[in-house]
Amino acid sequence: MKITQKAVFIFLCFLIFTACFSPSDDDPVNPTPDPTPTPTPDIKNEVDFWVTMGDQSQKLKKQSEPIAFVSSANNYATINVNPTKTYQTIDGFGFTLTGGSAQAIQRLSSSEKSNLLKELFGNGENAISISYLRVSIGASDLNEAPFTYCEVPEGETDTELENFSLEKDMDGVISLLKEILVINPNIKILGSPWTAPIWMKNNKSYIGGELLPEYYDAYAQYFVKYISAMKEQGITIDAITPQNEPLHDGNNPSMYMPAQNQAEFIKNNLGPAFEAANIETKIIAWDHNCDNPDYPITVFNDPEAYKYTDGAAFHLYSGDISVLSTVHNAFPDKNVYFTEQYTSSQGDFGGDLKWHLKNVIIGSMRNWSKNALEWNLANNEYYEPHTNGGCTVCKGGLTIDNAGNITRNVGYYIVGHASKFVPQGSVSIESNISGTLQNAAFSTPNGKIVLIVENDGGNDESFNVKYNDKWFTIALPAGAVGTFIWK
Repeated sequence: MKITQKAVFIFLCFLIFTACFSPSDDDPVNPTPDPTPTPTPDIKNEVDFWVTMGDQSQKLKKQSEPIAFVSSANNYATINVNPTKTYQTIDGFGFTLTGGSAQAIQRLSSSEKSNLLKELFGNGENAISISYLRVSIGASDLNEAPFTYCEVPEGETDTELENFSLEKDMDGVISLLKEILVINPNIKILGSPWTAPIWMKNNKSYIGGELLPEYYDAYAQYFVKYISAMKEQGITIDAITPQNEPLHDGNNPSMYMPAQNQAEFIKNNLGPAFEAANIETKIIAWDHNCDNPDYPITVFNDPEAYKYTDGAAFHLYSGDISVLSTVHNAFPDKNVYFTEQYTSSQGDFGGDLKWHLKNVIIGSMRNWSKNALEWNLANNEYYEPHTNGGCTVCKGGLTIDNAGNITRNVGYYIVGHASKFVPQGSVSIESNISGTLQNAAFSTPNGKIVLIVENDGGNDESFNVKYNDKWFTIALPAGAVGTFIWK
């Protein structure tokens, strides 16, 4: 075979190419990428996100994954937050500090109690910053036994209220309120009686009966005495209701007070008594369920009662939370309040979390309420104390057992998702309900935006939050609640 010079040249080129580019241990076919590539800039967190899961795997836990606003959207459901559309100013979130609550908390050692009160009412990282409390004027059904602040022997009366005394609450509710006020001197306090002194009633019993008209003046002075005596203890009562649950006369204690009677009492007795004593404490009508808007409307329809009444308070053991808007729309100058809802010993954490966030917290805020209160702050592991005939299944936000162990129940997290982030003086702002994403939005006094979202559906949900023409995208598991905070 004749080998040409050209063929030799090509063969030598092949050998040189093979030698230069053949695989070797030092020069692999698929070289490992540079282990230190040019880094991607870190995402700067712009939104704080706290979550509670219905399965209790996370409870009021701050999330570490950064969230940032972007200038483009996607096809997920979107909650639009509009700070230019404002509604009511917020007075606060909290519980009722019952006599039983005070008894449970006072059982703790001095240091344990101090730490707990700072957690409940302080502003630290681990605090839930409760800003509103309701107290009973006299005993509620979550005291060991019924009493009022003006007791007399059977068959006697005391129209001058010479026997008036706060003594039965001095070592309990009042002592604890003084400690709370050191931590949060601006906390708002609402007082509600479960009954008038029984000598003022037609059945002379703690249970049921009505206030006799001849004692309307004395009962008005009973409120004046209460507010003044609490003031002497350093405790300002921001508001009162004339009667807790005035159409529920089977509790112990309780008293029946129809709407017309309450209107008469406010316009002829309670309002003028406050005016004469220069008392600025607000008078709030009703304080019962959302199934009866006609009751507060009847009170407001009386021009003189209207003059003395700040607004109406509601519970939700029946009816619909939208009734708060019904009353507000009928009387836009009057405020509405949400003052009680209990979680049951028979309830489920996940179910209660969903229902109460949707209705008590978000629902009340979307229907003009200035506050949202769960019922009992604390009791023991047996749901005690309670009166004979009082609530036996009302579960406190805290369980403090007889050994002093503290369990934070679902009510603690229901309230905490609002109270921790939405301080007094915040303003409710516009946001839309998108699908099953129940929500309420606020602008706080320090310029932050807060959005509380509850995924009321049965599936995990990814969604957008739009604010000032920018978006962030987030996911919330079914039944979970998230609170989002940004500037």
